[in-house]
Amino acid sequence: MKKVLVDQCECRCIHQERVDRARESALADDANSGMAQLFKAMGDPNRLRILWALQQEEMCVCDLARFLGVSESAVSHQLRLLRQLHLVSNRRQGPVLYYRLNDEHVRRLMELALEHIRE
Repeated sequence: MKKVLVDQCECRCIHQERVDRARESALADDANSGMAQLFKAMGDPNRLRILWALQQEEMCVCDLARFLGVSESAVSHQLRLLRQLHLVSNRRQGPVLYYRLNDEHVRRLMELALEHIRE
């Protein structure tokens, strides 16, 4: 990602000390990018429905497909992304993969978001 040097722009600045504090506390580029990917993943309605369903109990791909009314292939694609971002994990029981939320952080993120929009 290309960094823009704000100091070189002709932007008006009223409180330089606030700008300096914001720069000092800014996330590193990799952390900022990771957080953006996390929120982007959770921002897709079907992925969010999958996560919400998995907070109740683990489910297999075919049951999630039935729940969403989409193909198993479409669900598998979404689960692959969610797994890459460490939002879900899976376990195999015979030929069936069961998915669940990866940890309590994911559940808390969704609960906080819901609490925020209900205020």
